[in-house]
Amino acid sequence: MDSIVSLKSMGKVFHTKNGDVKALDDINLDIKKGEIFGIIGLSGAGKSTLVRCINYLEIPTEGDVFFEGKGLKTMTEAQIRDVRRNMGMIFQQFNLLSQRNILKNVCFPLEISGVGKAEAIKRARELLKLVGLSDREKAYPAQLSGGQKQRVAIARAIATNPKLLLCDEATSALDPKTTKQILELVKDINKNMGITVIVITHEMKVIESICDRVAIIENSKIAEMGKVEDIFSNPKSDIGKKLILGDAFQSKEIVSGVKLRIEFDGRSSFEPVLSNMILSCGIPVNILYAKTKDIGGAAVGHMIIQISGEEEALKVKRYMDSIGMIYHEVEFAEEKEEIE
Repeated sequence: MDSIVSLKSMGKVFHTKNGDVKALDDINLDIKKGEIFGIIGLSGAGKSTLVRCINYLEIPTEGDVFFEGKGLKTMTEAQIRDVRRNMGMIFQQFNLLSQRNILKNVCFPLEISGVGKAEAIKRARELLKLVGLSDREKAYPAQLSGGQKQRVAIARAIATNPKLLLCDEATSALDPKTTKQILELVKDINKNMGITVIVITHEMKVIESICDRVAIIENSKIAEMGKVEDIFSNPKSDIGKKLILGDAFQSKEIVSGVKLRIEFDGRSSFEPVLSNMILSCGIPVNILYAKTKDIGGAAVGHMIIQISGEEEALKVKRYMDSIGMIYHEVEFAEEKEEIE
């Protein structure tokens, strides 16, 4: 698969009155056409600077960004603007125009691109239907919920048929149920429209939900990169273990048997998942770690369980598959923790 975006030895230094600050250091990434690629890290790791370098809103001080094989460093301002037209972007705070209704918000990038008014309105209505808001075209942003605002922002971002969609913490301000709906919408757009997606986030559940591959960034560098299932089942870096499992990875205790990390992604808090699994499979399990919380009746978080053998683990996996539960087998030891 060809790369749509390549970052080659890319670095970014900010010159401040208190001295130079290295925001990115020797970043090398190849993002393939048609995939959903995740970039995750803690606050201050360099994620937002990275996405702004991809679209050249920030100019790298080292290395370069290549879009469809062409380096941006040697391009003119006009050529860079042409590249940006192929990059839609959505943000945490939606960035809608408050004085325009949502139809006119979606029309805005089309107007800038020189599309005629009638054609722009037709295209905007098609997109509002796509994101499930065709009945709200005359509403203003202040009249919409957070999830509805983000749907408008997505429609606006893809109005000019971009090849790439950049999502910078796009679900951070949303509740778990709405987050799930927005991620499903992004996944559908990727699949049905062939738009490559780059997801910038600090939430592992977002990466787990929709991404094909992920890069973990820490202290301005790439700490780890690979397929999502590989990173989740056996993270190599300390930051990867911390992001996936929180405090659990710090134990060096050797724990035998098969260990599964179960993800609670918003199903009812009143559903006794673990009890039902034990009764259905007839297999005892040991809880090694749990960190879950209730948000409006929805269970969010994760739990690590230990199962005595491979055959027993297979039964548990089959049960989890049957109820649509997300889980990963983990290959490193954890210590017992109480639910926080």
